[in-house]
Amino acid sequence: MLTQDNPVMLLKTDARDQEWISAFAAAMPELEVRVWPQVGDLKEINCALLWNPPVELFNGLENLEVIFSIGAGVDSLLACSALPAKVPIVRMVEPELTAGMVEFCLFQVLRFHRLMHCYERQKAQYAWQELPQLPARDTTVGVMGMGVLGLALAKQLQSLNYNVIGYRRQSKPNDAIEMFCGEAQVEAFLRQAAILVMLLPATEQTRHIINRETLAMLPPKACLVNAGRGESINEQDLLMALDSGQLQAAALDVFGQEPLPTDHPFWSHPGIFLTPHIASITHPPTACRYIADALQAYRVGGAWPNLVETGSGY
Repeated sequence: MLTQDNPVMLLKTDARDQEWISAFAAAMPELEVRVWPQVGDLKEINCALLWNPPVELFNGLENLEVIFSIGAGVDSLLACSALPAKVPIVRMVEPELTAGMVEFCLFQVLRFHRLMHCYERQKAQYAWQELPQLPARDTTVGVMGMGVLGLALAKQLQSLNYNVIGYRRQSKPNDAIEMFCGEAQVEAFLRQAAILVMLLPATEQTRHIINRETLAMLPPKACLVNAGRGESINEQDLLMALDSGQLQAAALDVFGQEPLPTDHPFWSHPGIFLTPHIASITHPPTACRYIADALQAYRVGGAWPNLVETGSGY
């Protein structure tokens, strides 16, 4: 048991096995790490750090007590049909992961607010022209998805004097940010969002939440940033909104199919700025310290931090 024995960690990661092993050695010298599929006696494994696990990985793990997700999102874990129903899943909440996401989203908001996308087009046309610009205090940024990442982003946006509003599925008081909650308040939220930043998880409720109808709720010439999950957007409806001028531009880091097919229209669309799902990555040194702290907290108090609600999908 984790409360009595030294932990034995099963590692199935994102092709950085040696980096993870070194980070665990520094953070938890007592930890034994076994890299899948060379795992030895399966009965000795009591914890796992996983990314996109295959079904067969869980065969024989009868003493598994906890699963740590490598990323902030857990959809790849929850999609596995062999995922043990009663084993708790701990979401990755580490400072570098949060900082990376905040940096990426701030960059995109600043790009659109300061009209850099327009000046890039002007450069291609050899056009020297100053464009009118609103101050930050008169620019409303809507953050859709107010979990750990969304709250951290909202705080930084406010420090730059942006008017920030937030949207989340369930009501939760927040004195610092005007909050909109649930399906009934989606329209009121979107009507104000000159720049919409999406940090939503992949769930049935968020699938295609941005579509022709909701895109029409945004202010004319709004801009969109998606660093959550690609499934949140109906891609065809997004293209139509861009082509009609309803939407001015979009910065996309996540897509319904990844890698993005080479014949996808997003590649050549002048209003789309895309990156290959790199908005934020997990850094093994800080992630392993987070896992060490979580294990210690469980040993002392019997509770895991940042547990995933599997029924909610995040």
